[in-house]
Amino acid sequence: DAAICKFVSGFRFVHVISPQLFAIFAFATCGGYSGQLRVSVDCINKSDSNLSIGINFAYPFRLNRVEFDVPMCEGRRQERLYLIGDFSSSAEFFVTIAVFSFLYSLLATVVYIFFQNKYRENNRGPLIDFIVTVVFSFMWLVSSSAWAKGLSDVKAATDPDEVVLLMSACKVQTNKCSSVYGPRWSGLNTSVVFGYLNFVLWAGNIWFVFKETGWHKGGAARSEWVPSQ
Repeated sequence: DAAICKFVSGFRFVHVISPQLFAIFAFATCGGYSGQLRVSVDCINKSDSNLSIGINFAYPFRLNRVEFDVPMCEGRRQERLYLIGDFSSSAEFFVTIAVFSFLYSLLATVVYIFFQNKYRENNRGPLIDFIVTVVFSFMWLVSSSAWAKGLSDVKAATDPDEVVLLMSACKVQTNKCSSVYGPRWSGLNTSVVFGYLNFVLWAGNIWFVFKETGWHKGGAARSEWVPSQ
């Protein structure tokens, strides 16, 4: 089909297909994350100890709802604790932008291929495309920055060395509390990278989309007009 060939060979292929892929990577690496940390409580009375306490958490990182039981080193007594912080707002904002970015790019693909004439009618399509591209560029920058800060806070709140400080038994010098291992952050670090890559991609497309609008074409036509003497 001629329309499909023209679409694939033109800048629009990069304009709408690349954002789809990068958006998928962004919300998959963030929205699909689950992690675990593990700590140990070694009581002076060894029978009360628990040397492998697993604490699981996941997107959207409402850590203050993550509960876990730890020994108090007082017979068989245990206390129920919660992690600290709710970082769902920045995480959900980031994933929401990624999802809407993907959906818009998917819609744009359909319009570019099958409704090219409607797209150019009255210059409305290019103008809408330009405005949406600018908005998504800004939103990717904001959401990626917010999520980068949120991720930093999540890392601090799930640091095993900080978590053991919440435990009553660990405040007694005769008991020994330590980290077994911490969460793996490669997936979430990647999500932040993809967030900023999406910003660069959408911002880079602004000029190419602007060239399709009547604003650019009108300016170009005026610059080529030379008044007769």
